[in-house]
Amino acid sequence: MQIHNLKRKTKNKRSVQVGRGGTRGKTSGKGTKGQNARAGRKKRPELRDIIKRLPKLRGRGVNSNKSIQDKAVAVNVVELNTLSAGSIVTPATLVTAGIVEKVSGKFPRVKILGTGELTVKLSISGCDISATAKEKVLAAGGTVE
Repeated sequence: MQIHNLKRKTKNKRSVQVGRGGTRGKTSGKGTKGQNARAGRKKRPELRDIIKRLPKLRGRGVNSNKSIQDKAVAVNVVELNTLSAGSIVTPATLVTAGIVEKVSGKFPRVKILGTGELTVKLSISGCDISATAKEKVLAAGGTVE
């Protein structure tokens, strides 16, 4: 092998073109004059304008005053007459009695309201209770915890 037979492994790198045909000559790829040609140019992004037009939905959805607690299931005092005398009323016993259904696989919050008359003596625990319902349970000889 002689020197005039040698070939390069990699080709020569071409020098950067300058002038109108080059990539970084004259206007440096910014076209001709105008807003885009100026130094420090910054066009307002269109997407930001679209985002600004959207309503602000912060916190807990549309209505931030809405409670995050599950709503209590209302049970009237009349419906408790089907239970046996002396039994303890809890959300679990109400589900087993078929008065209330489970909510997404869990025992619901239960509030006992005072509509109707109570004839059975019951002890109530683990449930919210209204003032009139409490009076009727106590009048029937029951207890409220």
